Amino acid sequence: MNCFFVRSLSKIALAILLLSAIHAAAQQQVPPAPATDAPAAQQAPAAPADQSAPPPASAAPSAPAPAAPALPAPDPANFTAASPTKEEVEAFLRANWGYDDNRIFQVQGILKTPVDGVSKVVIYFADRTGKDKPQGLVFFTLPDGKHIIAGDDVVDFGAQPFADDRRQLQARANGPYRGSASKDLELVEFADFQCPHCKEAQANMDKLVADYPKARIVFQNWPIASIHPEAVQAAEYGLCVSKQGGSVAFFQYAAAVFDGQEGLATADGATLTLNSAVTKAGLDPAKIATCAADPQIKAQVEASVKLGSDVGIRQVPTLVVNGRQLPANIPYDVLKKIVDYQAKMDGIPQ
Repeated sequence: MNCFFVRSLSKIALAILLLSAIHAAAQQQVPPAPATDAPAAQQAPAAPADQSAPPPASAAPSAPAPAAPALPAPDPANFTAASPTKEEVEAFLRANWGYDDNRIFQVQGILKTPVDGVSKVVIYFADRTGKDKPQGLVFFTLPDGKHIIAGDDVVDFGAQPFADDRRQLQARANGPYRGSASKDLELVEFADFQCPHCKEAQANMDKLVADYPKARIVFQNWPIASIHPEAVQAAEYGLCVSKQGGSVAFFQYAAAVFDGQEGLATADGATLTLNSAVTKAGLDPAKIATCAADPQIKAQVEASVKLGSDVGIRQVPTLVVNGRQLPANIPYDVLKKIVDYQAKMDGIPQ
């Protein structure tokens, strides 16, 4: 099942919704509702992508680049709510969008609603290069001052909206890892061994390991048994490989499983594929099979899935960078830019 990241303002989509030319594929337990089913997060339609071919070398010089769009001046009459303040909204948007140098935004209004403590926030945003037309966005802040309603999601709000999830993962993400033992910069990958998009994401994960030697890069199982029936066994075997051979053996096993992913299409093929991967990791398939039959192993895989659900994971591959969720298979230059920005936000020298 191929599902795309189109949920308006979810914990993941809020961080990447406005990136031009990113429509990252993912595997989900439940497909996202169409945009028309999420009236609380309202967007003006994006301008269509320019599909024209580049001019030949002999063509006349291209027209000057578009000027930066001018966003309309806010009307003071549209600021009727006492909370949140304009500064609080701007800090929240910077936390989510500040990595994109071309993104400009403006708070157009913070309005009272008929419900005490619930405010309607109106944002205009655009691309600094003028490539895209300005668009509008609406969300609702809740009385606790810590959450917003956007589309069909409740999203953490504030200048540090990822802090709670970061703390949860620092405490509970116990999968095999590469890199540093320190959790100052922790990148947690939630993945399913039978998910083709997770396989695609492994190139990015290997690059992250090379580029961020001081980061702790953790693998957490999140098998989607409803569409990938062999993924659970692959996760259980991987957990046993990690227990018997450590993280080095696990990542050798994981690479072999992803490389042979087509073999997971059937139960018999899965047995051959997983046993081969265990052997490549330097371990005994019979011992791993015995370990994987232990109910405690199944419970630990289920605990990893619950951890993901507790921090709002809905699809894989998802990478959580100090609590900030994003698809693990987006273009690497964008991924790296976001990691660098989040590290800077958290005061981690790079």
